[in-house]
Amino acid sequence: MSDVPFNRSIYARLVLWAIAVSITVTLLLWAVTEATIERSGRAALSRAVDVDLAGLADIFASGGPTELQRRIADRLALASADGNAPHYMLAADDGRKLAGDVERWPALSPLLSQSGKVALANGQPVFARATQLGPGLRLLVAREYGHDSELLGQVRLAFLAAGAFLAATVGLAGMWLARRLAGRIDRINRAFREQDEPSLDALSDGRSARDEIGELTRHSAEALDRLKRLVVTHRETSDQIAHELRTPLMHLDTRLVRALKAAPDDAARTTLADARTEIRHIVALLESLLDIATSEARRGDRRGLSPVNLSLLAERIGDLYADSAEESGHRFVVAIEPGVTLDGEEMQLTRLITNLLDNAFKYVPAGCTVKLAVEHGPRLTVSDDGPGIAPDDRARIFDRFQRGARSPGEGQGAGLGLALAKAIAGRHGLGLSLAPTESGATFVLSPEGIT
Repeated sequence: MSDVPFNRSIYARLVLWAIAVSITVTLLLWAVTEATIERSGRAALSRAVDVDLAGLADIFASGGPTELQRRIADRLALASADGNAPHYMLAADDGRKLAGDVERWPALSPLLSQSGKVALANGQPVFARATQLGPGLRLLVAREYGHDSELLGQVRLAFLAAGAFLAATVGLAGMWLARRLAGRIDRINRAFREQDEPSLDALSDGRSARDEIGELTRHSAEALDRLKRLVVTHRETSDQIAHELRTPLMHLDTRLVRALKAAPDDAARTTLADARTEIRHIVALLESLLDIATSEARRGDRRGLSPVNLSLLAERIGDLYADSAEESGHRFVVAIEPGVTLDGEEMQLTRLITNLLDNAFKYVPAGCTVKLAVEHGPRLTVSDDGPGIAPDDRARIFDRFQRGARSPGEGQGAGLGLALAKAIAGRHGLGLSLAPTESGATFVLSPEGIT
């Protein structure tokens, strides 16, 4: 699966955005519906109050105040305790109540026939309208918001349930779709990361889709096919070049051996021996360049790698260098933690370590200390307390054909040892770096040193 945590994945963000949008839309619909219900409820209450007020005004006009008071009492007696219960107040101009159940005249002008939301003495909110029936007599008709409050409560509950269901549905559907998309993208990433036959075959399975990811899959498969062909062509060309150059050089070396045996004097034998040395140097240079190119071409390619016990490998190499270090006058220290393993090619790792140690013993004067250390991580260190590397050389120490300024012999080496070591490190998904030190030189092989 992908190395990206799901909480940082673009698919997780898309799912969260979809859930947030669905919740936002639900809340907006809830607000619009509630506002519409409240507006419709106020309009209905206003119509009910106006009709009731008009009816009572007609009763007053035909029967007078006494009949009006009797009808108000009848309506209060017949009114249900539930729903939009009516409330009335028939009062004199000084506010004295003559009939009804409202105890205090609200802040509504009867002369202007004002209406609005007011509160009764018990705190009950009502919609009321006031009117002037005649000289010294005013009437207030009000209705409670009971039905509207119940309806709004039901609407809120319905939207809450619908919103939760919608968010859960969007989240689950989004997760399912996101995982499908993540699986398709992961096939592409795995093909680029591993580049083995199963990964390439899995990538081919998704080429038939006609959407954007299908198009990306096709382009990725075509690019990997081209890359594979280029790598194969590079290897074939490199092997052919090596064969075409190595074979005549070895033939020439054989002829020089024959000529060396038949040489008439010491001067001729010396010349022929020097020629053989140059030929061997050219062959070694060619092999190193081919090894560097091969390692760099296979960087990130996990094929051919198998578990290697780096601790045991370093111990064997350390034993080989212990005797030569004593002969050259160096102090050789080995500090290896047991059980350090990694996936790699043992022969290449051996070459990497020996190149670092050869470099150290070659550039460090006799009497100095060279140390080989292996720690879990994995982390391999080759360090010394010699003169170190000049600041001008540190930036390009891993470049090809770069040799240290402190080399004791200008004719020794071709400056490819560290370049090859760095290429082998990259082949194994590791980095080789020159650690900053006050004295000597310290080369560190670890995952953190990847560049």
